[in-house]
Amino acid sequence: MKKVKPLKKFSQNYLIDKNIIKKIVDQLELKKEDCLVEIGPGIGSITEILVDKCDNLILIEIDTRVIEHLTSQFQQIKIINDDFLKVDLSKVSSEFCNKKKLRFTGNIPFNITSPILFKLFEYKTIIKDAVFIMPFDIAKKLNAKPKTKEYGILTVLTNYFLEPKILFKISPNVFRPQPKILSAAVHLKSKSRADKLLDEKLFITVVKSAFGNRRKTLKNSLSNSIFEVYNYSGIKLDITKRAEEFELKDFIYLTKYFQEQINAKQ
Repeated sequence: MKKVKPLKKFSQNYLIDKNIIKKIVDQLELKKEDCLVEIGPGIGSITEILVDKCDNLILIEIDTRVIEHLTSQFQQIKIINDDFLKVDLSKVSSEFCNKKKLRFTGNIPFNITSPILFKLFEYKTIIKDAVFIMPFDIAKKLNAKPKTKEYGILTVLTNYFLEPKILFKISPNVFRPQPKILSAAVHLKSKSRADKLLDEKLFITVVKSAFGNRRKTLKNSLSNSIFEVYNYSGIKLDITKRAEEFELKDFIYLTKYFQEQINAKQ
């Protein structure tokens, strides 16, 4: 195919180093029967290795310029020309994978890394794991400790829904064009629900509200959100501290506290 120029609007940085590509694929430890979704395959640099390792490979690509190339190059592969953030993953699982749990990989667009992770949270019950290339600054947030600047919404939510592990750093030199930042390969393994009584939508809202004003106390942050009408007097946490000082278990406790008040009103 003719040379395709990576587009800034899609945050495209094509991975061109075959050694890094092989290293990424090796981390997947693929089985032939796996149902694997590659997000943003671009010109197919990773795809051409994946195709021999997995019988059920699905490509989701938004860039119409490369669809014809992908279709002719990988005729046996299912290709969805759409924005990954708009794709119904339940349909992907049922229509293409016989309702198997999905695995994911890809050199994902850096500018939508967080939304992609939130989509995995949303479809947690049908997801097995993922190996992604993402900005190292975001990767660090996934394993951040309380009381650090990296610790925040993404840390808490990721560690509730997934088990994150940074596999290795990746130099800008292996991309075209070269990004101005370091990248990392990250493995994300789906967790079974720790607490089936937890309202997970409410949990996400609590965490987002708690970090809504990082410089303020937890109480002040929550008071400036939809939780302003709730009674805080029974909370067994020191909510004069900032959100970054609390652990995952504290946010779970806080969500249950609000759940009790919601249920009492119904």
